[in-house]
Amino acid sequence: MSHEPTGAIEGLPENARRPLKPGEVYIPIVPDEAGVYEVTARAVTLGLLFCAVFSMAAAYLALKVGQGIEAAIPIAILAIGLSPLFSRKSTILENVIIQSIGANSSHVVSGAVFTIPALYMLAAEAGSGVAQPTVVQVMMVSFLGGCLGILFLIPLRYHFMVEMHGKFPWPEGTATTEILLTGERVGGQAKVLAMAAGLGALYDGLVTSFHLMAEQLTFRAVGLSELLARNFMTLRVLNNAAIVGIGYIVGIRYAAIICSGSFLSYFVLVPMVHAIGVHVPGVLPPGSIPISEMGIDEVFKNYVRIIGVGGIAGAGILGIISSLPAMVKSIGANIVGMSHQDERVATEVPRIDRSLSGTFTVVGLVIFALAAFLFFSYGIGISGSMTYAAVCTGLVMLIAFLFAPVAARAIAIVGTNPVSGMTMLTLIVTGFVLLKLGLSGGNGMFVTMMVGGVVCTALAASGALASDLKVGHWIGATPAKQLGLKFAGTLVAAVFCGLMMWVMAQADPGQGFGTASIPAPQASAMKEILVGIFGAEAAPLQWYLFGLGVLLSLILRMTGVPPLAFALGMYLPMELNTPVLLGGILSWMVARRREGEDDATVKARTDRGVLLASGLMAGGAIIGAADAITSAIVKQVTGSTTAKNAIHILSDHAFEGLPGEVIGTITLVALCTFVVWFSRSAKTQN
Repeated sequence: MSHEPTGAIEGLPENARRPLKPGEVYIPIVPDEAGVYEVTARAVTLGLLFCAVFSMAAAYLALKVGQGIEAAIPIAILAIGLSPLFSRKSTILENVIIQSIGANSSHVVSGAVFTIPALYMLAAEAGSGVAQPTVVQVMMVSFLGGCLGILFLIPLRYHFMVEMHGKFPWPEGTATTEILLTGERVGGQAKVLAMAAGLGALYDGLVTSFHLMAEQLTFRAVGLSELLARNFMTLRVLNNAAIVGIGYIVGIRYAAIICSGSFLSYFVLVPMVHAIGVHVPGVLPPGSIPISEMGIDEVFKNYVRIIGVGGIAGAGILGIISSLPAMVKSIGANIVGMSHQDERVATEVPRIDRSLSGTFTVVGLVIFALAAFLFFSYGIGISGSMTYAAVCTGLVMLIAFLFAPVAARAIAIVGTNPVSGMTMLTLIVTGFVLLKLGLSGGNGMFVTMMVGGVVCTALAASGALASDLKVGHWIGATPAKQLGLKFAGTLVAAVFCGLMMWVMAQADPGQGFGTASIPAPQASAMKEILVGIFGAEAAPLQWYLFGLGVLLSLILRMTGVPPLAFALGMYLPMELNTPVLLGGILSWMVARRREGEDDATVKARTDRGVLLASGLMAGGAIIGAADAITSAIVKQVTGSTTAKNAIHILSDHAFEGLPGEVIGTITLVALCTFVVWFSRSAKTQN
């Protein structure tokens, strides 16, 4: 099967996206010449600043709805948009460096939020024996994993960038490169993005921080809430601009699949479990009270949501099984590729091909092995763990060596990284190895998840790095400088992601990880895998429901429906999924073609809509993160968050009642109307 790209990127040389002929050489936009600013104080400072901000925003959003922020494109737009503010405009190489550093936020966050919240969930369960991870431990897992992913990709840079030139489509790298090359036009895009981010921050801030309008809409004003409640159903919409933006980005089909899972849970399974359960005397574990005494949310949490967790796990495992032949082939090709290096003398290697040396990689891997060994032996608070530390270090390096290049190749071909499935496989392998070594119970779960966190971050890092290197290769950045600064970006992302996770862990009881407030869906699936491996006591019904979810994911896969999207919908509370569907409907309305319209007009308004949605998503996530930080600080100082009530505009009764809902409904309709109108008013540009 051919993966060669089709179509040229405007502004790049003609041979940028096709295999080179014998003797042909690719010359990038900025050729091998001196005098072009690349690594400057401005570029590094902006890159690290964007990395910090987007790390917190992406962590907040990923934990809230299971969808993070792909930061590369927004950061590229902002880098170009800010350029005119300086006395000297930024060069294209400086902009490459800014987005390359800033993009660390996405992969470090995805590695951490897929795994570590599972430990917070287990620590909150009485009798689990799992300690709550410290903020330093979370930072170390993210930093070690990010560094390992970079180190394992350095020897493959020549193979991916030079030997495989023109043989992969690089979808994400293509989009970022197009942005960096569009120059002045992107200055206007930056204004739209900044305006949308401000609107998203203002809207969500008025809801969550200032309580001007209801956070959750139940349509009680038209009697729908009472009608559904009589049949043990509910329909809720979270009044949140960021999540509407997510729905717009993912599109109508994916949004509809997610919401279909939610509708199955709340309109079919919850009423069915209640209708049957009212006739069951006593308590039916994993519930703690009789079903006849439960409300809708309690039935969903104790029974139905477990099916969604099984579906998420099943989707990850099926993804690994289906891609196993390609992964085996990829591992072989990557091992061969590592033996192919630039054989020119160092002084003869041009700037655009100058990478970090093999000696740097070897020394870096030795330092990593020592740091990982010390972390697994002394950094996780388990005594007598030298043997476990050595085994964990070896497993991390072996699995990352095999799978990190596979993740990079997946990004090069399809633009998505199968990181969740590979992380589940890591947990299974590590868990059974540690069991054989005698490590069980809470300590076993804790150490296994730490290993999984390092590996997950390494896989995410290698995929993102490959895409960034391709952007630099096309434009003419210096690979050694990109790679070196990736370590700095990884450190900043790890610190701010760890801080954001700690902040969100300070939530009041009943609003932490794994609850409706912070669902953390992928981590919930990882948690169930840990519990299954280490034999913690669980009700048979719980595993029956989990197995139903796995079976459902298989059925969905057979019918061509993306099982992960559907399972996420089943797991997440309805109020988080309905605004995703709303955003998907808006994207369909914007993209609809009027009679006589050409492709350029449709593309112009589609691009503006995506830009607007990206801004809403980023701005809403940033204000959500800021609100969580404020709550944590207030709680640490005063012992509770009640002091924040002083800035609330509506009383709690009005906020949760009819006045808040009426205001919220009107403003949400106004927001959606603006998105459609502003996007469809876009004009084509030459």
